[in-house]
Amino acid sequence: MLAQFLQFLFSGVTVGATYALAALGFTLIYNASNVINFAQGEFIMLGGMLAVYFTQAGLPLPAALLLAILIPAIVGVVVEKLAIEPVKGAETVTLIIITIGASLVIRGLTTVIFGKGTHSLPPFSGDTPIEILGATLLPQSLWVLGITALVVVALWYFFNRTLQGKAMLATSYNRLAAELVGINTSWVLFMSFAMSAALGALGGILITPITLTSYDVGIMLGLKGFVAAVVGGLGNGLGAVIGGLLVGILEAMGAGYISSSYKDAIPFVLILFILFFMPRGLFGGKSTDRV
Repeated sequence: MLAQFLQFLFSGVTVGATYALAALGFTLIYNASNVINFAQGEFIMLGGMLAVYFTQAGLPLPAALLLAILIPAIVGVVVEKLAIEPVKGAETVTLIIITIGASLVIRGLTTVIFGKGTHSLPPFSGDTPIEILGATLLPQSLWVLGITALVVVALWYFFNRTLQGKAMLATSYNRLAAELVGINTSWVLFMSFAMSAALGALGGILITPITLTSYDVGIMLGLKGFVAAVVGGLGNGLGAVIGGLLVGILEAMGAGYISSSYKDAIPFVLILFILFFMPRGLFGGKSTDRV
């Protein structure tokens, strides 16, 4: 019984770490511009697909992975420059529709270039499972968890110890005040899209050796990343990480103990529950309106 529980827990934490990276991407862009970027899932898919393409082309793994992160980051910047910047100040719903349109374009181009097949990426350090109290843990899961933890620490350092990070935080708190003290808020938006796309691509690369990838995996991964961001409190970095892990664990437990048929429904039941009882998420601040 313990072995079974641990097996589901390991599976949930592994996939939850990917949701956490996607949720961090949503949080970065939301803080910089109040835009909810529904193209985030496509950056996850792009990371996995490009990693497969470059490794099959014969590039060494480190170079393939670097390119698979860099290219989606560039795509993120292109989306910001061509789709978001020209309509600066538009209604939130308009911006959401634009990001959905961008996701459809990215998915369509990926289908044309790479086809509709399912692709696999070899694990980074073999696939001999590690046994822990009767449950097995794939070495790739350790890569997912370790790199996600490093990313969280690096982001904390960036936002708390660097001038650029503090400029991004200032913009998220009050865009107009940030502009008045000389912060280039256009650069902040530019950087947030690049970092968000890179985070999504990294998540896609890490999870592909475990779950495989194809042109349409980004839809569900992106939506679950959004659920994780909302559950944690949209705009809260720590909440995004905890929300991602929570969504992953509940999904794995539900699939294991109830039925795998409900696996994809569980995150959406969770978001309805959270929004009903805690509309600002687990770590969302209380809002007050002055009248």
